[in-house]
Amino acid sequence: MSDPTPLRVDIVSDVVCPWCVIGYHQLAKAAQETGIRIDVHWHPFELNPDMAQEGENLREHLAAKYGTTLEGSIKARARLTEMGAALGFTFNYADDMRMVNTFRAHQLIDWAEDQGHAHDMKLALFAAFFTRREDLNNVDVLADVAAGIGLDRDSAFAMLESGERAESVREKERSWASRGITGVPATIFDRQHLVTGAQGERNYANILKQLRPAQAD
Repeated sequence: MSDPTPLRVDIVSDVVCPWCVIGYHQLAKAAQETGIRIDVHWHPFELNPDMAQEGENLREHLAAKYGTTLEGSIKARARLTEMGAALGFTFNYADDMRMVNTFRAHQLIDWAEDQGHAHDMKLALFAAFFTRREDLNNVDVLADVAAGIGLDRDSAFAMLESGERAESVREKERSWASRGITGVPATIFDRQHLVTGAQGERNYANILKQLRPAQAD
């Protein structure tokens, strides 16, 4: 008899991390193909905690932070776009795309979690940034994203303006950092098996089948 309990999966990630998008969709596809149910919980991580409020041109940011060349950037964007398309996600890169401060976006997810919609919010923010190229540091934009998944726009706006979730997010970030998480995506299966990076559908499927062999039968 198969185990009816979904496998808990904790994912530490940032909403502007393309490999977090890829990794999640690879995992979701592996879960679908193996028939193993997963219960995903998202946790905050800021790739650029000191990012200015106005943000930076994405290509210039990557060049300054990682030494990415123009040619390298073009190739990376093409590869991500192709991988995303194969997984049903649209990366819509443009030369004027900007890297943004994501602290408010994480506060929005934290708020949505209390209403049982953290997962929906996370996926909606991925799409807002990578597909629609929206400014995830803009309170109006974030409130619209909340409304888009059926949450109250005015309540979301007021929460973001007040900063009432700021300390909650900071504490969660500190907690994961204290456990040695320094990069994302960091995926923890069943609260004990840590996997870093986007692993690919086959590797995720193997992990799921090892942890839930009965469900995979």
